[in-house]
Amino acid sequence: DDAEPAAVDDEPARPHVVATTSILGDVVASIAGGDAEVTTLMPTGVDPHGYEPSARDGGTLREADLVITNGLTLEESLVSVLEAVEEEGVNVFSLADELDPIEFAFDGVNDHGHDDDHGHDDDHGHDDDHGHDDDHGHEHGPYDPHVWFDPLRMADGVMLIAEEIAAVDDNLDASEWAARAEAYADDLRELDAELQEILAEVPDDNRKIVTNHDALGYLAARYDFEVIATVIPGATTQVEGSAAQFAELVEVVESEEIEVVFAENTDSTALAEQLQAEVGRGDLDLEVVRIYTDALGEEGSGAETYPDLLRTTAGLIADALSSP
Repeated sequence: DDAEPAAVDDEPARPHVVATTSILGDVVASIAGGDAEVTTLMPTGVDPHGYEPSARDGGTLREADLVITNGLTLEESLVSVLEAVEEEGVNVFSLADELDPIEFAFDGVNDHGHDDDHGHDDDHGHDDDHGHDDDHGHEHGPYDPHVWFDPLRMADGVMLIAEEIAAVDDNLDASEWAARAEAYADDLRELDAELQEILAEVPDDNRKIVTNHDALGYLAARYDFEVIATVIPGATTQVEGSAAQFAELVEVVESEEIEVVFAENTDSTALAEQLQAEVGRGDLDLEVVRIYTDALGEEGSGAETYPDLLRTTAGLIADALSSP
């Protein structure tokens, strides 16, 4: 007897999408559901500025159908690897570059005065100058990669991510990917309204922020805050400040009567605590509050997903700056 031919599964394999950061991994997985194989390079809680890629990471990137990277040198040590795999033909998409990035306002201590223009007037609810004084223009150097702190930008971003996935997927129509992204983008627009409400609790005269590194520029521009100083003087966690810069930081904190410094889940609180001790020698009682910035939080943190990271961090900021 002739044997029946074995059934052949003609359905193409799911696309393999690699995301660099834990935040991007969550965003991509939320859009993909089970219809893409999603690999996240950086574990939860890992600082993308300081992440050192392994040899295995190079292989993972080369095997991907699509790599979603934040870009704007957030993943500092991955830049050369990403350039190499792209030259070899891997599809690499840098998200932040496409989301109208703002520039870093300062390096460590803001000596440019207070800019009160925080309006958000364009079609996406963004402000054309994002709360930064145009007089200082491009002299500040690199663009700020921390775009995820503006959920309206990320609402635009998820649409772009879906387009990139659709381009490498042979199973679902591009319209299906677009519909999923639009649903997620709607959630992010609702989240923006929720964050507006949470952060509206902070009094107008208490909306000055000191944080560990310059990660909150987009949050400040979107929700009417001002980052006046950072503990680490620069655009990355991978720099060391001088004694003079630290002394200037202490002076700013004392003169502005700042009562809270925001540390981060991805980095040591040691410098923030050093600032706390130095300021505490005077009459100022400085509190160190740890927030979630460049990576998702561990299980039970309340920051296990991208939307929850924004909710939790906004809540921590509002509580700290609204306390009597």
